[in-house]
Amino acid sequence: MRLHRKLVLNPLAAIAFLATALAPPAAPGTPADDAALASALCPIVYPVDPSPTAKGLQYIFFGNAFFINKQGYLLTAAHVLSAFRNGGGQPHILVDRPMAPPQMLPAELVAVDWEHDVAVLRATPNPFEGKYSVSFLPLTPERPLPGASVLASALRPARIRNPHTFEAPVKERFDARILNYQFTQEEKGAGDTELFLFSHEVLLGQSGAPVLSADSREVVGFVDGRWLHPGAAASATPDEPLTPTLGAAVRIHYGIALLQEKGIAWQDALGASARRQVSEDQGKNSSIPQPLSLVAAPFPAQSLSGGEVIFDALVNASGQLEDIKVVQGESPFREKAVSAMRTWTFQPAHADGRAVEARIGITFQFPQTYLPASTRRAHSHEERLENSPERGALPVVTVEPDSPPDGTAEGSVILFDLVDSQGHITSTQELDGSNSLTPAAEAAARQWQFAPGRHGGTETDSAAVVVFMFRRTAAAGNLDSGKKSR
Repeated sequence: MRLHRKLVLNPLAAIAFLATALAPPAAPGTPADDAALASALCPIVYPVDPSPTAKGLQYIFFGNAFFINKQGYLLTAAHVLSAFRNGGGQPHILVDRPMAPPQMLPAELVAVDWEHDVAVLRATPNPFEGKYSVSFLPLTPERPLPGASVLASALRPARIRNPHTFEAPVKERFDARILNYQFTQEEKGAGDTELFLFSHEVLLGQSGAPVLSADSREVVGFVDGRWLHPGAAASATPDEPLTPTLGAAVRIHYGIALLQEKGIAWQDALGASARRQVSEDQGKNSSIPQPLSLVAAPFPAQSLSGGEVIFDALVNASGQLEDIKVVQGESPFREKAVSAMRTWTFQPAHADGRAVEARIGITFQFPQTYLPASTRRAHSHEERLENSPERGALPVVTVEPDSPPDGTAEGSVILFDLVDSQGHITSTQELDGSNSLTPAAEAAARQWQFAPGRHGGTETDSAAVVVFMFRRTAAAGNLDSGKKSR
């Protein structure tokens, strides 16, 4: 389903005056409670008059951002900053102070990814070092399953369409449920971005607000009000009741990727120090990179058949992919896979207590319309492997998964295999999947055969990422359409 594009906010259409303070902070570095959530939020504004009047501070309201560490860094939706894109002034944020009116602080645009609608700001001066009531929110690369409960909070003027309102921003909080995941293009001609749809309407001015897992209270995405489908019948399963209104959020995956690229620390519920210790402990025993945040790719809409793309890539010492070599793969599958991989992040391999680069094998399989076990296809790739002294573990035989029983499920499964120096799979970890698709993917992956990785010309333990992209059968789609037409 393609989501209809709807711009949530005309940035120059809402001027507001601040009159009240935000909520008090809670201790950062733990899953966010309501107080921490409120004090991590900041409206993004532009000062109309930097000098406060008797009525407060006059500003233009744009949207929401939220703090992600003690260094004063914030995340937001990039389109919230579109008015500043070509030298349109300096964005500011409103920050609460205890026993004093809120204050407007400049917010430097540190990094932006327009393609995936995510931006990083930094408040100057750092409010965590001053007398401000602020906290930050932990992030998680975990991808909640459809049906999982989420909550979101935002700040916006009560009468946002009135350009001369004197009202303070109103705190809004809502609970919802994830319906499904969709790929879309945030900008024309750009790569694909994975959104999740949730069962609550997004209102004018809520873009950039954090969406948290109701269980862990970690950020799983941020509101993207440009992509709405009001009144649509989107559901997680064909048997689920139709949802009258929808919201959409960009996965926090793209925020994590941008932070990793710029070397900016972020924290999850375990804490950054705990995460580093896990990585270092792994590094003492292995030189294999560990996935941090990965995303799949959409099945090319124009493709009438399936495809398979195999890559040999380098995970550098910063945990990002580079030197991506195509072992096998044709258009349009190759382009979809490369676009997704460019946002992947890893905990880098370690040797002698330091981060080092290491190669890893990656396969995207787009099975031709689900096949029954009797006709499941196997592919041989051994003749395509180069006798390179440096490479990751690469498949020499791949097998396509069976069709799920009803053929109506679609989506992705991402597996992480450890492959020893003999080419044997020693362990398989599910990084992302679904209840209906994972069994078929894992059953197929157990039949795959690998050539071991190489380092310095010698076979060595290595790793492989396998991504299965499922597309529902035409017959199942017709059946589903028939149900809805009655």
